[in-house]
Amino acid sequence: MDTTGTLDEALQRLHASGPERLGRLTNHAPMAVEALAAHGQARAVHRWLDRYAPKLEEFPAGVAPVTAADWHAALGDPRRAADWIAHFERELAERPWRDVLAEWWPRLLPGMYGGSTHPVIRVGHAVRTLLSGELTGPRLTELAHGLGYWAARHRPVTGLTPLPGAGSAADALDAVPPIAEQDGGFPARLGRVTRLPVWAASVDDPDTAHRRLAELVRAATHRYATHGHGEETMLVHAATAPNAVLRTLPALPRALWVPSLRAAWTASAAVTAMYAPAAGIEPAPPGSLTADEVFARALSHGDEHVIKLTDTALDVGDERALSAALRAIELSARPD
Repeated sequence: MDTTGTLDEALQRLHASGPERLGRLTNHAPMAVEALAAHGQARAVHRWLDRYAPKLEEFPAGVAPVTAADWHAALGDPRRAADWIAHFERELAERPWRDVLAEWWPRLLPGMYGGSTHPVIRVGHAVRTLLSGELTGPRLTELAHGLGYWAARHRPVTGLTPLPGAGSAADALDAVPPIAEQDGGFPARLGRVTRLPVWAASVDDPDTAHRRLAELVRAATHRYATHGHGEETMLVHAATAPNAVLRTLPALPRALWVPSLRAAWTASAAVTAMYAPAAGIEPAPPGSLTADEVFARALSHGDEHVIKLTDTALDVGDERALSAALRAIELSARPD
């Protein structure tokens, strides 16, 4: 992790900006700069952020404080993003961050599908920093921003018809039926997801849940290598959303690991249904490229989704995962 203070400086810059722009698009910068810092690219953080800065918008105005008495009514209201972030800033100033996370994780988990799954991904990046680095004010504030964004964009998925599943995560993702009309934005497509295969439903112990979640992340990352051409940006989230959950498990009580697995599966499977193409294409292997060299290529490309998928691919760490990262670099347009 970055020990230079660069990440803290970047987060301080970013906390003057809102979690979204244009009323619907996510601010990806906090996640991307954390990934850069985590992979030894602290010197590139501000340079990358300078290029991204024109996309940032000012922090939104608040409506009213979120309280213990009315938080249910504010849940899932994107107009209350500033209120929710302020609420979590107060919570994290008063209590240990793990206690706050443990209290709110089960409340937020059913709604991890809002905001195109970006809120839980932002939380996963924030938690990784807190678990592996120095506990600083900007890093705690980043967790508040991630949790607040999640609460504001909270959207459950209910009424799914279970379909026959499969033994492995890879086979289960292959069994996901695509939605009939693959057009429109994420919310519209998510509303058309009504059927998903059952997978890992019999898991009832934390250690198995952890292993199966790691299996899901690996399978979804590998699947991007063959199916990313269906939608090069949105299919990234089939891997990065469950990986955010996996990164958060060590900070959570073990009793929350099984429901976390189930929510992560629904997210990965739903994104697959919404965007996956009818057929896969075998990718080129990474050849002699090392993981560091692949990440350097992602940084040179510059797209935030490319950086984040490559970050997850390096967590998986095998040749197929590196091929997925290179596929994202190949498919994705370079930033303006």
